[in-house]
Amino acid sequence: MRESFLHFLWRWRRFDAQTLRTTDGQSLEILHPGEWNGHAGPDFFNARVRIGDTIWAGNVEMHLRASEWMLHRHSTDAAYNNVVLHVVLEEDQPVARASGERIPCLELKGRIPPKILENYQRLEHERAWIPCRQFFKDIPGIVRLNWLDRLLVERLEQKTAAVAEILAATGNHWEEAFYRLLARNFGLKVNAEPFETLARSLPLLILAKHKNDVKQTEALLFGQAGMLDGAFKDEWPKALAQEYRFLKHKYDLMPMAFSQWKFLRLRPANFPTVRLAQFVALVHQSAHLFSKILEAKNLRELENLFDVQPGEYWLTHFQFDKPSVRRPKNTGRDFVHLLIINTIAPFLFHYGKMRELEAFQKRALSLLEELPPEANAIVDGWAELGVQARHAYQTQALIHLKTRYCDAKRCLECAMGNAILK
Repeated sequence: MRESFLHFLWRWRRFDAQTLRTTDGQSLEILHPGEWNGHAGPDFFNARVRIGDTIWAGNVEMHLRASEWMLHRHSTDAAYNNVVLHVVLEEDQPVARASGERIPCLELKGRIPPKILENYQRLEHERAWIPCRQFFKDIPGIVRLNWLDRLLVERLEQKTAAVAEILAATGNHWEEAFYRLLARNFGLKVNAEPFETLARSLPLLILAKHKNDVKQTEALLFGQAGMLDGAFKDEWPKALAQEYRFLKHKYDLMPMAFSQWKFLRLRPANFPTVRLAQFVALVHQSAHLFSKILEAKNLRELENLFDVQPGEYWLTHFQFDKPSVRRPKNTGRDFVHLLIINTIAPFLFHYGKMRELEAFQKRALSLLEELPPEANAIVDGWAELGVQARHAYQTQALIHLKTRYCDAKRCLECAMGNAILK
């Protein structure tokens, strides 16, 4: 058993609270359990309890065994001086404040309903794809739907925290911040870090001065990526390398190491060279990109804005000096949808929050509802359990549920886990 189970029992009052008494025999009544604290300090703040004839307001600390109070050195920590009740599974020894005064204690052993304890232990020891697999079909549908709505907002809040960090790093320059996050997501998971490093090393202000010249734009991005070193056979990379040498000197640029880029086990269409060529095309065709996103009226406008085709050279190449069969290499609808999910929706949501413009937050949510469901192993796993996502709004929530709750066994913080432990 983990201490978090005691937090759950106390927070939701899932134990026998009839005729409560402290371990030293005083009557006890819980007036308010307090506010759960997920950080350092006592487990619950601002609780109110009646012990004997006195009402106490203060904090509540919990342990499986009372002796852990001493083990964790709470007796010498001033943050615990205002603890009015010690709640434990078992009181193996009485504990006191720094003043020497004994702290009233409630022992929960024998007060936990057997069914709740049994289900908790089954969740704890389950090794299936999700801990509640054996209970899943019995969870009411309304519980699942309401929880997924909350999880989607939680996922967006998590993603907007990353937006806020980038925004702070760029001095609250929305276009520059959007450019950096967009670059990161062009790299997908494998090349996200190198793409973001590239964007940080080449400010949008420099690119903007050359965006009308596609050769200069491509030279700047590929050169900064460390991809224009060496002796080339083809004329196009030769011309880019020559252009970059001039621009590198002009702006005192320091290119990345080519070794940062990953090609292994990637489909050629996802090679960083191809994604970078697409990024070049997007930068070349779109001035003030974030402003255009704010003005976009619907999903189709965003799809058209981001579905770009690299230059002629890339129709017959996946890498420099390595000819391939001629084929289009536009970004494609599926990839554009990923960019909307991971870049545009979080940015719109954060922009609306910061500017107190609820319409942009609603637009972020509605975009996810308009997009088709994502196709990946996690979504497939939920489908096997009978959860058929209708749109990206739901797949994003399901991904968050699996990665942030199920994999971490946070059943006690999950609405579905709560429904099981009634």
